[in-house]
Amino acid sequence: MICFDEKSATFTLTSKGAVYSMGVTDGVLEHRYFGAPIHCDDDLSLFRGEAAASFEARLPGTVSQNQILSEAPAYGRGDFREPMLVFRGEAGETTVDLKYAGHRIVSDHELDGMPSCRGKETLAVTLSDPVRGVSVELFYTVFDDVPAIARSARITNTGEGKLKIVRAYSAALDLPDNGYDLITLYGAWTRERMPERTPVRHGVTSVDAKRVSSSAAQNPFAALVEKNATETAGRAYGMALVYSSSWKISCEGAQNGTVRLLGGINDFAFSKTLAPGETFDTPEAVFAFSSDGIGGLSRAFHDLVREHIAPPAFAKTPRPIVVNNWEATYFDFDYGRLFSIIDAAEGTGIDTFVLDDGWFGARNDDSAGLGDWTVNLNKLPEGLTPIIERCHARGLKFGLWFEPEMVNPNSDLYRAHPDWAISCPGYEPLLSRRQLVLDITRPEVRDHIVSAVNRVLKENAIDYVKWDSNRNVTELFSDAADENDRECFAHEYALGLYDLFRRIIFANPGVFFEGCSGGGARFDLGMLAYFPQIWTSDDTDAGMRCLIQYGTSYAYPPSTGSCHVSVCPNHQNGRTTPFATRCAVAHLGPTGYELDLSKLPPEERAQIREQNERYRRDEDLVLSGDLYRVADPFAGNAFGFLLVAKDKTKAAFTLVKLLNETNSERPVVPLPGLDPAAAYRVEETGAVFHGDTLAAVGLPLEWKKMRDFDAAVCHLTRV
Repeated sequence: MICFDEKSATFTLTSKGAVYSMGVTDGVLEHRYFGAPIHCDDDLSLFRGEAAASFEARLPGTVSQNQILSEAPAYGRGDFREPMLVFRGEAGETTVDLKYAGHRIVSDHELDGMPSCRGKETLAVTLSDPVRGVSVELFYTVFDDVPAIARSARITNTGEGKLKIVRAYSAALDLPDNGYDLITLYGAWTRERMPERTPVRHGVTSVDAKRVSSSAAQNPFAALVEKNATETAGRAYGMALVYSSSWKISCEGAQNGTVRLLGGINDFAFSKTLAPGETFDTPEAVFAFSSDGIGGLSRAFHDLVREHIAPPAFAKTPRPIVVNNWEATYFDFDYGRLFSIIDAAEGTGIDTFVLDDGWFGARNDDSAGLGDWTVNLNKLPEGLTPIIERCHARGLKFGLWFEPEMVNPNSDLYRAHPDWAISCPGYEPLLSRRQLVLDITRPEVRDHIVSAVNRVLKENAIDYVKWDSNRNVTELFSDAADENDRECFAHEYALGLYDLFRRIIFANPGVFFEGCSGGGARFDLGMLAYFPQIWTSDDTDAGMRCLIQYGTSYAYPPSTGSCHVSVCPNHQNGRTTPFATRCAVAHLGPTGYELDLSKLPPEERAQIREQNERYRRDEDLVLSGDLYRVADPFAGNAFGFLLVAKDKTKAAFTLVKLLNETNSERPVVPLPGLDPAAAYRVEETGAVFHGDTLAAVGLPLEWKKMRDFDAAVCHLTRV
């Protein structure tokens, strides 16, 4: 709900469990409050900052610019903290003074060429500086069912000359005190999204990506949580970007005891020049709030993704249970090897076979064929048809791997169009994984990709696509770009990528698309607007997946992270874990298998059907349940997830013991989130406990009998 009190010039935005308030004072749009529901009739303007030292630039109300909690902090008029917006005029001027100029309420707000949250109403507040010749329209989308606000900005050059945008972050949030810790998610290939918690310091702390990808090194998410906040208690504020290219999030502990969280497009090597009348949209940023600790903040983001970002047709519908041939065969396959995997899947509950890399062009290793999306007839002389028919005969659907953004120098496409690969004049382009990146900022390159991929999808009965991207961009340059906008390449790449998604994914609504990027290197809210799930990591070891899936859950629901069972010793780290544990961890997300089913030992093959039947019974918890992180593998010797149905009628608890220790102490693992007054039966033992007991002391487990990486899985049903 959006309300405006004309008398006090106050905006109040109300969502489920949170209130966001701001007001206009001396023409400045000030942030007043974001947090738990309050009485909105109270005058929050009385809490604005006090006068600062005499050398601070002051507004008429004796408050310095450097004290204000600003909704759109810009540089040049006395606010010396990190700005959200920086402009430069034709003479090099950077001063800007944005003042309130009006507002409107709109429905179905969309950004220019970028994904955004689906919301009920959007408030658009216009700020203007006629001297600089710039107008900024701030958008605030509210939700009835999530304690969150989605924000973005639209910048318009209202002057007569060119205006250069030097920084265009999506949003800023000023909080009136700095007693917080900052949580971010760092990582690398095969160890994505590791949580890191540090005190907010005085000065600026930032995380970013300069890779033209949201990246595995840092994730476009950050949280400010009270210093004593836990999983279940304390105030927590989160920010996540609906964006998939180079980004930055900054947190500043200011001299006056406030803290500012802001971010958006990375301003490193970035600028955008607007001609008179031209506009520029920033990506969307989402702020969420919880008074129920870090876990509550995560559940707010989870609900936001499932209800307002993920493709509605797939967000809560049963997912394919796939078997992928990659770790079974890598590039070395023929019809016989593929048929043996397909045949072994029959009757197991697996319903989709996915043919991974190596089916196209002259593709026998990673040195050739990328970009040539025609079947490798030397390897598959009768095309894909025999594989598809074999799948259908065994009751399976068929899926296919693509890497549409990439090209090998050894390919027909590159030989015909070497200029289509990203490169910088005077430099030999760097290879990574022996491939280059196509310049999808160019319309003709996108047209070719769309035509080639859609042709394969049209000519074959394909039900599932895995869209991969296996390297980052170097030599950021495009001959096709306007000379005034060549420092906007990373953003233009994102716009080109989203255009591909619209023209391929949306053009094939019956096909299920899964995202991937060298594992989970492009796992963000922007991607999730097109892909209902993303390959979480190339590391499928159950032990490492406990860490990766734990960290991923800070911002992203279990339904978005694809989780597969693989063979042991694991191909990534050589570890051996119990088959039952691999399945238990993989069942905490959309599940599948990354192995040769025909080579499994009989005892493991016998478990697969039972495991998949169990997964299907629990799948609604993965797709729409509330997640409680109940054992932290970064802080102790166990990993624990509890999935609870929204109506609290059932739950599933998974605990993994990481390393066995002689005479080890049994951890106390409380299980919150259940109905405290209801009784629950444990399916595996028949024991009955009430919800309040489970929340206080948890379940009795035979901890001492568990060995390295053993898992305990318990299902609870309300009596």
